[in-house]
Amino acid sequence: MATGTAVSVSDLSKVYRIRSSSQHRPTRATEAIMHRLRHPLERPEFEEFSALSGINFEIPFGEAVGIIGRNGAGKSTLLKVLTRITAPTTGRIELGGRVGSLLEVGTGFHPELTGRENIFLNGALLGMRRSEITRRFDEIVDFSGVAKFLETPVKRYSSGMYVRLAFSVAAHLETEILAIDEVLAVGDAEFRNKSLAKMRDVAKDGRTVLYVSHQMATVTALCTQAIFLAGGKLVHSGSVDDVLEMYRDSFETVAQTTAVASRRPGTGELRASDVRVADTIFTSVDDKVIEIDVPANLESIGSYFISCHINDANGIVITKCDSRLVEAWFDPEHDQQVQLTVSGIWFAPGRYTIDVFICRMGILDAWEGAATFEVLPELPYPETMNDEAIQGALVLSDFEYARR
Repeated sequence: MATGTAVSVSDLSKVYRIRSSSQHRPTRATEAIMHRLRHPLERPEFEEFSALSGINFEIPFGEAVGIIGRNGAGKSTLLKVLTRITAPTTGRIELGGRVGSLLEVGTGFHPELTGRENIFLNGALLGMRRSEITRRFDEIVDFSGVAKFLETPVKRYSSGMYVRLAFSVAAHLETEILAIDEVLAVGDAEFRNKSLAKMRDVAKDGRTVLYVSHQMATVTALCTQAIFLAGGKLVHSGSVDDVLEMYRDSFETVAQTTAVASRRPGTGELRASDVRVADTIFTSVDDKVIEIDVPANLESIGSYFISCHINDANGIVITKCDSRLVEAWFDPEHDQQVQLTVSGIWFAPGRYTIDVFICRMGILDAWEGAATFEVLPELPYPETMNDEAIQGALVLSDFEYARR
């Protein structure tokens, strides 16, 4: 079992240069040539975006560390820097061994090579000898469940097959550090549970696990420590309970910030002006009615859709109500007063937040924490109900047991 420090990060930052959106961008080759002839001295203008800033932490061997934060906090960027997919702008990183990683579907494997060839390729890239890879080969294949397709190029794999094989390779090859993004959400529930159990075993063996996730229940079940990022900065690192409490407390701050439309992510072509809940207090079985106002923009071209996410107190998305699923599109030339009715779900007692996204090809407006509501602890079960019977449930349901 390894001892000492697995990962040490000092004053880490990552800055990206983004082409200015205000500059003229030709769409045809002839237009680009003419523009260059007319403006020979023009140079591209760039804006700087700080994805990470002043990050400092140390992780000892044998820890499973959850990296949490809201969208755009810098979680995935941090993993990419730690796994040397991208270089830091400033700072120093010290790694206590080889890093196996699974960051997103489509990375790590060569699409033209077969599953078998990619297993050996990944091992070679990690500096492992062929004999080491051969020794673990059967375990990798058995765990992944893709034995029938080993001689098939991975470009023909489904996303689920790809993730199963990629995770199996990352977890079984003998690396000292394992970095996993929440790409496991692509797999089926049975494989996710098996993967989480494998990551726990990896940490028990003295290796280190870095795990990015929005699912707080998974972080609680898997991780021994946690890191909370916000706006590219490290807010807190420590025990899982302490970090999750601070993460929950941050929801109010986010809501205050995003209440100002100009501070919200998105192109700004359209912005929601108001999001409200018909009642701020519901029972579990009540329909939840959400009202969204979107002012017109006569310069906007093409219909848009609205996606409304309802999150519990841990930031876990309970349900996504995407208007495309019910073929509801909206005309930007007219003011829209949209009413969303959420029914058919029994919400567990507690506090919920609502995120609203206005989208076309990309995101026009992203309003996180746009509104909140409470669900009362008045459940449609007998009064003799035991609280333990609903503990840990994300949603409740109408069910019946019958003797046959």
